[in-house]
Amino acid sequence: MRFCLQDNMEAPPVTMMPVTGGTINMMEYLLQGSVLDHSLESLIHRLRGLCDNMEPETFLDHEMVFLLKGQQASPFVLRARRSMDRAGAPWHLRYLGQPEMGDKNRHALVRNCVDIATSENLTDFLMEMGFRMDHEFVAKGHLFRKGIMKIMVYKIFRILVPGNTDSTEALSLSYLVELSVVAPAGQDMVSDDMRNFAEQLKPLVHLEKIDPKRLM
Repeated sequence: MRFCLQDNMEAPPVTMMPVTGGTINMMEYLLQGSVLDHSLESLIHRLRGLCDNMEPETFLDHEMVFLLKGQQASPFVLRARRSMDRAGAPWHLRYLGQPEMGDKNRHALVRNCVDIATSENLTDFLMEMGFRMDHEFVAKGHLFRKGIMKIMVYKIFRILVPGNTDSTEALSLSYLVELSVVAPAGQDMVSDDMRNFAEQLKPLVHLEKIDPKRLM
C-alpha cells in the first residue's frame, strides 16, 4: 500500500518550525474546561473581544482513535482526524505523549505532540500495521487564536452506527473548551501567558490543568 505524508499541506494544529541538523521535540501545553450550552454565546462574545480573530473559524471533524497492543502495559495510541466540511483537506495523524504533571510551578499540562498531514488512505495503513480502532466521534465547534495560543470551543458527538458520521448524537449538554500552545520543549513560560488569558475568561469558564488519568 502506498502511504504519503503531505508535508506541503497546511497543518493548523501544529506550529511548523525549520529544522537544522536534527528534529525539534514539540510539546503541547494545555488547559481544559467546559461550559453549558446556555452559556455558549456569552463565552463566544468574550472570546471575540479578547482574541485576534473576532469571527472564529468553524470546524466539523471526524476523529478515530487507534490502539496497538504489545508487551507494554498500556497500548500505543494514534489519532486519525479528517475535516468533514473542507473538501480536499488532508487527513491528520496525531500522537500525544504521556502528560507531565509533576511540576507544580508549571501552570499547564504538558505532553509530547506530533501532528502530520497524510494521504487519505491513513486508516487502511494503520489497520495493515496492526492497529485496531477503539472508538470514533465527531467534533463540531469554533476556533479562536490569540498570538500562538489556540482556543477551541466544541461539542463532541458519539457515532451511533460505526463509520456513519450522519448518525450522531450529542455526548453531553456542554461544550469542551481547550486553550493550547504547541512549542519546542523547554518553553515553559508560555504556560504563564496561558494562565493569564484563562483568568480573563472567568467566571464564564474555569480552565484547569487536568490529568487525563483522573477521567478514566
